[in-house]
Amino acid sequence: MYQFNPERNQLVVSKLKVRFNDAIQSGELLADMFCITIRKESVPDILLFLRDNNELQYNFLTTLCGMHYPEKEQLGVVYHLHSFVNNHRIRIKTVTNIDDPKIPTATTIWPSANWMEREAFEFFGIQFEGHPNLVRILNVDDFVGFPMRKDFPLEDQTREDKDDGMFGR
Repeated sequence: MYQFNPERNQLVVSKLKVRFNDAIQSGELLADMFCITIRKESVPDILLFLRDNNELQYNFLTTLCGMHYPEKEQLGVVYHLHSFVNNHRIRIKTVTNIDDPKIPTATTIWPSANWMEREAFEFFGIQFEGHPNLVRILNVDDFVGFPMRKDFPLEDQTREDKDDGMFGR
């Protein structure tokens, strides 16, 4: 069973700051998981370090998903990493400008990131540089827009048969 470990959180932050000082933007406890925000240019180097460091050994990418911050005009990516050896989890976050949503791929570190990055591309429009096959996997190829962004319309604007009065409008 996973147990929260503040000492391990501090160890991770201290090792990252020694190696990647200016790439680490913040480290904080969010809910029950420690979250480290990093610069997008450092994503591959930091993820590789977290995976290959003998003391840390974050050898499993649990989740990779997109985020949308409409008020900041940013998109982001969240990586949940797990160290089976140390029974510890962390969250890595990074953001990019919505006008140029490019983030380096993690597929070279964890091949399982392939489909997760494709999903984040499809639903948020995040371009993963270096991805081997960044194409849609769930929506049709000619689908327009990114349905998980908060500015995507919730209802089909082309329907003529709906009555908004039924929805309290």
